[in-house]
Amino acid sequence: MGKPNTRHLDREIQLANRKLDAVREFEMWPLNGPERRAIIRATVGGSVRVVRGRSTTRAERKLETAWNSAETRLMAEIVAFEKERQRIVNEAAAAKAAKKSSGWW
Repeated sequence: MGKPNTRHLDREIQLANRKLDAVREFEMWPLNGPERRAIIRATVGGSVRVVRGRSTTRAERKLETAWNSAETRLMAEIVAFEKERQRIVNEAAAAKAAKKSSGWW
């Protein structure tokens, strides 16, 4: 019995890490639809308030909240992928141990 096949999960973990780095750099491409809309809405709302000469505190807070929620979502995805990968590795190790212990002596 060889090593467990975790290449698919390794690729997903790597992609999620790239997305997390992009979100930390405030790039838009890794965001899903609701997150993208929330960021655009907060940006537009803040720019309207700037044009009118008002405070942008609320818009800045909404923008920060949207970026933080995207970062939290991606970190949760990474943790889930890593747990699934560890589960597969543990199952393979248990199967290997069971096969070894079932010898005739």
